[in-house]
Amino acid sequence: KCVKCKENTTVLIIRAGDAFCRGCFKEYFIHKFRAMLGKNRVIFPGEKVLLAVSGGPASSSMLSQVQEGLSRDAPKKLRFVPGIIYIDEGGASGQSMEERKRAVAQLESVFRATNYHYHIVHLEQVLSLPSSVLEAGSSATGKPPTGSSYKAAVDHLIPTRKNQNQHPDLSVENAQSHLSNLSMQEVQNGVTSPITPEHTQALKRLFASVRTPTAKEDLLHTLRQHLILHTARTQGYTKVMMGDSCSRLAIKLLSNISLGRGASLATDTGFSDPRHGDVVIVRPMRDYSSKEIAYYNRMFDIPSVFIPGLDSKAQDKASIQRLTESFVTKLQTDFPSTVSTIYRTSEKLHTACPPQNTNTQLSAKCLLCVCALDTKLEEFSAYQATLISEQLSQRRGQGHSSGGGQSQGCETGDGGCCSSAKSTVDLKSLLCYSCRLTIKDMTALDALPQYILSEAERRRSQMREEISEFLLDEEEDEAIPRVNGS
Repeated sequence: KCVKCKENTTVLIIRAGDAFCRGCFKEYFIHKFRAMLGKNRVIFPGEKVLLAVSGGPASSSMLSQVQEGLSRDAPKKLRFVPGIIYIDEGGASGQSMEERKRAVAQLESVFRATNYHYHIVHLEQVLSLPSSVLEAGSSATGKPPTGSSYKAAVDHLIPTRKNQNQHPDLSVENAQSHLSNLSMQEVQNGVTSPITPEHTQALKRLFASVRTPTAKEDLLHTLRQHLILHTARTQGYTKVMMGDSCSRLAIKLLSNISLGRGASLATDTGFSDPRHGDVVIVRPMRDYSSKEIAYYNRMFDIPSVFIPGLDSKAQDKASIQRLTESFVTKLQTDFPSTVSTIYRTSEKLHTACPPQNTNTQLSAKCLLCVCALDTKLEEFSAYQATLISEQLSQRRGQGHSSGGGQSQGCETGDGGCCSSAKSTVDLKSLLCYSCRLTIKDMTALDALPQYILSEAERRRSQMREEISEFLLDEEEDEAIPRVNGS
């Protein structure tokens, strides 16, 4: 019998002692989603929330839960205005244009059925992003006009609801239907910036310059975040919902530790990620295991679209992310509490210092992932020990190469090895430890999108201006008397 109603026959067993019938399992699944949003109270009534949907089981289930919460029959109706975004990553994974169009068409049919405003964004559009996407916005823009508390937002919503009851044309359902029609017109009129073969080739050249699959996946995740953030800002969304499940976050926790992102684990795996200031990333699916999501989608016919990614058909040892996923999945098979144990550990993580606000200088944040720089540490830290080992190994390599005969001179132009090494050092000073490893695996930094290079140059010039008053001019330097003939 069902563990909840004690009457109906059990149709599935989530874990030992949790056997549910069909009706109780649906109620349990919906309640968990509402409880996660209600407990944290990050999303205020009337806010615009962007749902990041990849077509996979977790994000498709998240979209279904939002539809359920916004329906007229919902007992505790959700009070935000949703939108959908899909990032087409076929250019990075080597898909043909026909395969990409077919996948987009399948997802569009799902999005149109929701009557929500949706955005189809191609990964090639990252090449034309403005450098402002790397700056943290003011968090004050995302707050309700009557106050920052949840109660104040509800009080502000009540008169609006009364006005909508007097004027039915202003209802949320009609507004969402109007937004869906607008989104269809945008796609038909080509407002979504259609990609060109030149953009696709530039994107392929970017990922071809990355040597390891680990760095490719990390770079892809960073570019995807930039596109989602830019779309949210330009379209007026203040929250972004990600479909990261409990299983996915457990894998992400271990892989991020291996990648050197231990300092930002709390924001990378927590419910909310406020590092961007004006746009907050939330993860309402973080309490669901992949097993629960698969059962729910199967039992209640939740549509999902499989789209091959960068790591599709990859071997277990192809990358750190893939190896971690294989390790956790196999361990979960023999020890069912593996994922939950790792996940509960992530819940206890907090940053050592208070979260940085928008007033924090950009020089204290990573250029790519916008997390706090973890490279300015004390002398006897593990990071400093790693740097010393790297410098010693490089000196030893240079000694062997110079002892074998006359050294070959390098080119002095922009394409020479010396200029490439100099640009790498300049860019590394603006990055956290993990992003430094990603850039280190690149053979050509000029393949990076222009907005990254422009922002890096702007920050370097800003740093030079800040220390310019402490530097000596050439005339002053020549006027200083030399000692002992030096």
